[in-house]
Amino acid sequence: MNKFILTFVVTVTLFVTPSYAWHDKTHIAVAEVAGYECWYNAAGADITKTKAGAIEEKNHYFNNYENETITDKTVLSQVKAYNSPTDNEGHLYGAIIASLRDYRKKKASGKYAEYNMAFAVHYIGDLSQPLHNVRYDQFNKSHHSANDGIVDDEVLDNLKSIEKNMYEIKLNKESFEEDLAKEIARIANISRQLAEKIKTEKRNMTKEEAYIQLGHSASLLKAILMNH
Repeated sequence: MNKFILTFVVTVTLFVTPSYAWHDKTHIAVAEVAGYECWYNAAGADITKTKAGAIEEKNHYFNNYENETITDKTVLSQVKAYNSPTDNEGHLYGAIIASLRDYRKKKASGKYAEYNMAFAVHYIGDLSQPLHNVRYDQFNKSHHSANDGIVDDEVLDNLKSIEKNMYEIKLNKESFEEDLAKEIARIANISRQLAEKIKTEKRNMTKEEAYIQLGHSASLLKAILMNH
């Protein structure tokens, strides 16, 4: 019996996945500087995880087991896994596109679609958290929470620190999803590379690095909002 229990615990541990992201104030700050009117909903996707569990949490990260370069094809291939509780690798990139599809579909039907946009806003924030873009290994586990909250205690008083790191992203209406997939992949790779850097250097992000990352999310979100 003890042997069985040990085997069970080890098996479960191997499949443990992160259940957090940038902390609430950080998500709200990204939404606010990007011009999202319902910025107060930006943390909603994390609240959902308390009841939805794996159905929701897999939308928040990509455990890049092979440390592969992310492409637009990677992004689009994940869309079908949206809300899947069995995809242990996670599908953050596809979740951004899938939630926006849900938003457009519901809005076109005349229904209240804002909550679907709020999910997308949250995922776009997660995209710039470096440790959401790499394998959830021992370094990730031991440094994840600290990096999630690296600027959370000050970020709402330092919105300009995000704004100064924002830049223009163009998403054409005629090729919106294709352009978006490329931008998601670009930011994912930037985030992945920073994750590898802090792992090699055995440290957490600096606040300056965190604000640069948040600038990527805010820039992408602003571009998306201009198309919706």
